Amino acid sequence: MTLINIKDLEAHLWHAAHIITGPIDASDYKTYIFPVLFFKRICDVYDEEFLEAMEQVGDEELAKGDMFHRIQIPQECHWKDVFAETKDIGQALKDAFRGIELANPKLHGIFGDASWTNKDRLSDELLATLLNHFNKINLGVASVRDDDMGRAYEYLIKRFADKANKKAGEFYTPRTIVRLMVNILDPKAGESVYDPACGTGGMLLETIHHVKENGGDPRLLKIKGQEKNLTTEAIARMNLFLHGQEDFDIVRGDTLRDPKFLVSDRLETFDCVIANPPFSLKEWGYDLWSADPYGRKQYGLAPKTNGDFAWVQHMFASLNDSGRMAVVLPHGVLFRGGAEGAIRTKLLQENRIEAIIGVASNLFYGTGIPASILVLRKSRPKPHKDHVLIINAEESFTKGRAQNTLTNDQADEIYGIYKSQVKQGPSSEKRKGAAEIEGVARWVPISEIEENDFNLNIARYVQKPLEEETISVKDALRDFQQKLTALEQAENELEALLIKEGFEI
Repeated sequence: MTLINIKDLEAHLWHAAHIITGPIDASDYKTYIFPVLFFKRICDVYDEEFLEAMEQVGDEELAKGDMFHRIQIPQECHWKDVFAETKDIGQALKDAFRGIELANPKLHGIFGDASWTNKDRLSDELLATLLNHFNKINLGVASVRDDDMGRAYEYLIKRFADKANKKAGEFYTPRTIVRLMVNILDPKAGESVYDPACGTGGMLLETIHHVKENGGDPRLLKIKGQEKNLTTEAIARMNLFLHGQEDFDIVRGDTLRDPKFLVSDRLETFDCVIANPPFSLKEWGYDLWSADPYGRKQYGLAPKTNGDFAWVQHMFASLNDSGRMAVVLPHGVLFRGGAEGAIRTKLLQENRIEAIIGVASNLFYGTGIPASILVLRKSRPKPHKDHVLIINAEESFTKGRAQNTLTNDQADEIYGIYKSQVKQGPSSEKRKGAAEIEGVARWVPISEIEENDFNLNIARYVQKPLEEETISVKDALRDFQQKLTALEQAENELEALLIKEGFEI
């Protein structure tokens, strides 16, 4: 069987979305397309495994055994069983999904809760067309390798995010922002990684890519994530499975109100914690945090109607003694006062904040405001203490019609600045540190930040120098003459108007 070209695969999968356009809103494409895609993939892979097992054992019942299959497909729950149906296809899909989930506890809830039996939205004719489209290609490993399957899946997530636009911010972070954050954290094989607002799993997947690209074995990563939305959490698990990852734990739940990763009655801790949580969440669980049993308000209680610093503190409390974290937040966390100012002050005084990176505005779905990446460490190198690295990367972007983007090269350039500054560290009387990059990056002493009442507004510390406009005497005289002529003309027009209206001049 020949491998399917990745571009052909992407085009084929994207066409599936066009089939359900109309009855299904663009923001819901993912709810319907991903379960069907996952269903087809696991059934085709099962068939390949079955044929391989038959060559080994020559017995059909033995070849269906658990030892030969990553995922079990029970009787009457295979793709071909549903594809053979001509009426009540939605019910057949629902039954197959339920049967597969029951036979594979690790897949519990993975197919989500779409309304497959609602014939007003999904008629038998429409579902038959959709299944027939998917049936045209084989999605087994012999046709589509795990890496290509994962890439095609990520392509669909991005296309669905483009279509969903504002709603996409709930589940999708631009991959170049993720790449930048993962490069900064630099996870290694054998380490643990946690995303408390994991969306469709993009940040966790990027840690896998990072370890693989750097010569490590990603199977040794310990990956965990929590996500509140049922559909999104299911997609995250599908995403990891389709990338060939098996050792991970994604759970559903409200992280701030009900954290799921615990050791006894304490939060589990990790080497790397990474997230793009909902910006400035209003209903975040303030009342529960007033008596939080997990020690997450060590630096103070976030405001009742803004959960930004609740996320920061949850993530920081989830770090082990050598842990590091990167989080995307709105710029307001850098300068807002009140309870947030008090929390920020304590984090700075305890040397927890290593770096602040300001990125361009309009990079994220659902919001045009500029965002910042905060990098915190449980323990910082001695030369770095009493300083914060501030990077102004707001001019690193590619202008778009509806939305700006950050290219891989631009993300890597920002990371290069971060890496070189961190490697050299802040300068001191005894040692030569990183040189300030005017208007882009500098190590700012805590003493200077304290003079500014612990306000971290990037423009206070790193700002592009104003370019003085130079003009020749000749150009200045010409400009003056043009303005004088325009003034005389305006005076003449005014005088004529006044005379016309009967005024004496």
